[in-house]
Amino acid sequence: MFRVIGTSTYLDEISKWDNASQKAARDLPKKLRLNPFVGDPLSYRFLREKKIKGRRVYYLVYEDLKLVLLVATSGKKDQQPTINHIKSSLDEFRKVAEEILKQGP
Repeated sequence: MFRVIGTSTYLDEISKWDNASQKAARDLPKKLRLNPFVGDPLSYRFLREKKIKGRRVYYLVYEDLKLVLLVATSGKKDQQPTINHIKSSLDEFRKVAEEILKQGP
């Protein structure tokens, strides 16, 4: 089973969604704990996207750490710039994931 954590950016972004979309976003970690590869892969097996009511949730799967890091959201219009930002920040996200594990459960 994987641990699923949202970054502050991700949590801030979903807090602006309507209630139904927020509920769907809150349910997503339950699914990812059991199967982190439910979404569509984006260039890499570990970078994935899951659609929620017309929005996209981006997350990174760290199999070696047994961790899923929810990192961002976007609409269709901002999809590629968001993916490009995530790809350019992979090293930083890895450090965040490792720090989360150091803090314990």
